Amino acid sequence: MIPAQKIVLKYYRSKLKLLSGISKKRAAKAAFKLFCTPQYRNLKKLPPIFEKAEKIRFTFDKYRIQGYRWNKGAPKKLLIIHGFESSVVNFDRYIKPFIAKDYEVLAFDAPANGRSSGKQINILIYKRFINEIIKRFGPVNTYMAHSLGGLALSLTLEDMKHDAETKVVFVAPATETSTAVQSFYSFLKLDVDVQKEFENYIYSLEGHSFKWYSISRAVKNIKASILWFHDEEDKTTPFADAKPVMEASHPNVQFVVTKGLGHSRIYRENKVNRQIVDFV
Repeated sequence: MIPAQKIVLKYYRSKLKLLSGISKKRAAKAAFKLFCTPQYRNLKKLPPIFEKAEKIRFTFDKYRIQGYRWNKGAPKKLLIIHGFESSVVNFDRYIKPFIAKDYEVLAFDAPANGRSSGKQINILIYKRFINEIIKRFGPVNTYMAHSLGGLALSLTLEDMKHDAETKVVFVAPATETSTAVQSFYSFLKLDVDVQKEFENYIYSLEGHSFKWYSISRAVKNIKASILWFHDEEDKTTPFADAKPVMEASHPNVQFVVTKGLGHSRIYRENKVNRQIVDFV
């Protein structure tokens, strides 16, 4: 951790500790807001393939969304869904191969990420966002989703009419929200009472505990054909969370386990790239 990050961490810990002394609920709400706030925004120069894309802009809720489309009018549609503190521009190497397979390719920066506006993103916002894209630009036949995008897609699919002809690629998906929450507690050293109020606040949003927001739970309701990539050394979305899904041997889920690629290098690896393209 660099010095600047240590200073920011110390500031947030002190702020939440002070709020906790005034009101556990206020501290919990402030902690949730922080939990949903990306600390980094990917604004790197657009790769050449994105410069050639049809630029799509629309308003979703209060957010100004930036999106891209290639090969409009093709018989099949594929949607790329990125992760937390990320952007669809990271997946530039997939565009031409997808077009070559006769797909109309859609890619949008989620709220509070990349070139879309906003300060907070959570799984509920992301799920509504995916539904909005499908409503505006669908129907979508195939999906590729990374990290938080994978969890958001799983929750979308279980509430959406689809079948085994739908194809899904999960790349290092955020399998269990509980893992992210527990890591957040530890990182900020939240006391037990604030943790309880944090969990109560999440429950108040849609009547589900944070443990409900889980791919291992949702996948039981998904009929799509799934190709799932996960690295044994992923420190962001641990392989330990994905392993129970793999051991459940769902007939529609095929796993590819890698080692040494971590959370982001995995989708940049040539062999993974070829396997994804072959699958779709």
